[in-house]
Amino acid sequence: MTLNVPRDASYEPKLPGFPYQIEALHAIEGLEFAAVFHEPGLGKTKIAIDLLLSWFKAGVVDSVIVVTKRSLIANWRAELESHSHHFPLVLSQNRRANYAALNSPGRVYLTHYEVFKTDHNRLRLFLRTRRVAVILDEAQKIKNPSSALFRAFAQLRADFVRRVILTGTPIANRPYDIWALIYFLDGGRALGRDFKPFRESFDISPLMAHDRVVRRQFEQNLQQLFERIQAFSVRETKKSARIVLPDKVVENVLVEPEELQEELYRQYRDATRAAVEKQGTMSFDDIDEVVKRLLRLVQVASNPRLVTDAYDREPGKLPVLKNLLFDAKAEESKAIVWTSFVDNAAWLARQLRDLGSCVVHGKMSIDDRNAALERFKKDPSVTVLVATPGSAKEGLTLTVANVAVFFDRSFSLDDYLQAQDRIHRISQEKTCYVYNLLLKDSVDLWVDELLTAKHLAAQLGQADIDAAEYRSRATYSFGEILKAILGPVRSEANDE
Repeated sequence: MTLNVPRDASYEPKLPGFPYQIEALHAIEGLEFAAVFHEPGLGKTKIAIDLLLSWFKAGVVDSVIVVTKRSLIANWRAELESHSHHFPLVLSQNRRANYAALNSPGRVYLTHYEVFKTDHNRLRLFLRTRRVAVILDEAQKIKNPSSALFRAFAQLRADFVRRVILTGTPIANRPYDIWALIYFLDGGRALGRDFKPFRESFDISPLMAHDRVVRRQFEQNLQQLFERIQAFSVRETKKSARIVLPDKVVENVLVEPEELQEELYRQYRDATRAAVEKQGTMSFDDIDEVVKRLLRLVQVASNPRLVTDAYDREPGKLPVLKNLLFDAKAEESKAIVWTSFVDNAAWLARQLRDLGSCVVHGKMSIDDRNAALERFKKDPSVTVLVATPGSAKEGLTLTVANVAVFFDRSFSLDDYLQAQDRIHRISQEKTCYVYNLLLKDSVDLWVDELLTAKHLAAQLGQADIDAAEYRSRATYSFGEILKAILGPVRSEANDE
């Protein structure tokens, strides 16, 4: 039985879209399911809002649930107010309030991903009372097929009359990350119902550096990936959308380690090498353990305080960072400093207090994060935002800044691309500068090579580049670089 939901507001958008946004809307508005993969900074939110209005106008849905990250609820409310005449009902983890909202004649519901786990049964009943569409913003949240979050959405997928996913990084970190997103849309028709063989076909293997056959098969799989989902997907980059943005200049800055930092790094590096060395060769069989150890090396290269309370000196990257920020301030530019570690973010904000700093990280409440972001945007005395990608990499426009400095980087391509696109997007008026601080002869160089390899694979899989360009730039050398960076294990003989 369908609930009679009244027409409560105009279905016309308040503002017109850019031509490429209108083209995307017309391409998908009649589809049962669709993916909007536009590059970060191209206004996927605007496309989604115009899309739900078109559904209401055509009478094909009664209600729409927009699902986003908890930290982006306020941003979506503001966007809905700016671009539509509809004010959303917000579903939270307050189940009593959700009961009232879901039993009201609401048009647009706004919620975050965790609600689909905590209030799953009530949402299932709700979907049986009316024709409901769903829009998953930052859809890479469900990329893990073994997660409870993916299962919650997979169980409800067929009950939505329309399903749309939004993400600017569909291959968020590895090519096979896209499988769960597409399964939610089509139940496995395009990429198969079984994740395991798909993963095996799209995994980046160390064998590729030496086996031409394995390498060519991987490249062929990537090249065909977007063709398999093209019927219901739209993708634009800033280049293909013909958006005129200021230039983005990316520079790797090599940094000398501080003396004690260098010694600590050597100790952790040797321990890592010893842990993966078997019978005179390096083995990466226990990849989870290797990743943990490599992440520890990233921490030492960034700030040894992250691994030992005994370190009380100024790490090598800090004076270089300060120089970059003083230069930016002299140019009347604001800057974002990115670090992957919460403790580092808090420490850096204290070190940069004289520059007028504020901080956003995952241990802060959503209200405190939003307050800090507002200060950064509006207070001229606040010139530096220190942030972790997990807390501020998505859905935010921070074009008040035009400088981004990565004090350190994790192994996540999604973190890196999304973070820098906070400043290089529509409404930016200045040239953007992105600086990657790399400690000399450290794991930072391997991280840079790894992210480059991941980015090339993502570009080919998303049809942003062709196979010829991919082959001209891909090296598959990140495994060899890691071996070189870890170097020989130090022995007592070496020390003498």
